[in-house]
Amino acid sequence: MPVYRMKHAVQFLLIGNLLLGAIFLGGCETMPQGIQQARIEMAQRIAAEPAGDYYIGRRYYKPDYKFWGYIRRSGQPWSTAQLVVLNEKQKLAPDRERLEFGSDNNYEYKLYGSFSGDTVYEPASNGFYSEFVLKGYELISTNPAPIFKSQFRGSASEAELRYTVEKPE
Repeated sequence: MPVYRMKHAVQFLLIGNLLLGAIFLGGCETMPQGIQQARIEMAQRIAAEPAGDYYIGRRYYKPDYKFWGYIRRSGQPWSTAQLVVLNEKQKLAPDRERLEFGSDNNYEYKLYGSFSGDTVYEPASNGFYSEFVLKGYELISTNPAPIFKSQFRGSASEAELRYTVEKPE
C-alpha cells in the first residue's frame, strides 16, 4: 500500500473513532453533584421503608386530566410506579375530601388499598391507566424529594408542562 493511502486510512480510522466516541459520550449526561446526592438519598429512604401492605403514592395533578398520580409498592423505586386513576367509592382522595382539587400536587402519601385489575380510559390524555381502589391514606410529605426530570432541571415552565405527562425516574 503506498504511503499516501496508508496515511488516509489512518486518518479515516482516527476520524471514525472520534465520531464513535462522540456518539457514545454524547449520550452520557454528567449529573450535577446535588442531583446525584438527592437520588442517592432517595434510594436510601426507599430501601429503609418498612415492609407492609401499603403503597407509596405521589400526587401528580394536571388540571385537564383525570388520573390521580403515581403509585409504587413500598421498597420499590419510582421508576416502577404506575400512573393510576383512583376508585374513590370507599375513600375519597385527600384533595377531594377537602374540596381543594389539586391542592396536594406533588404530595407524597402512604396509600392503603389495592389495584382492582381494571383499566380505565382517560379521554384527555387518550390513555389507559390502572385503577387503584383507595381504602385509606396517610400524608408522608408536602415537600418530598424530586422524582421528575423537570423537578431536577427546573427549566420548563408550568405552561410548557401543562400537557406533558412525565414519568418518574
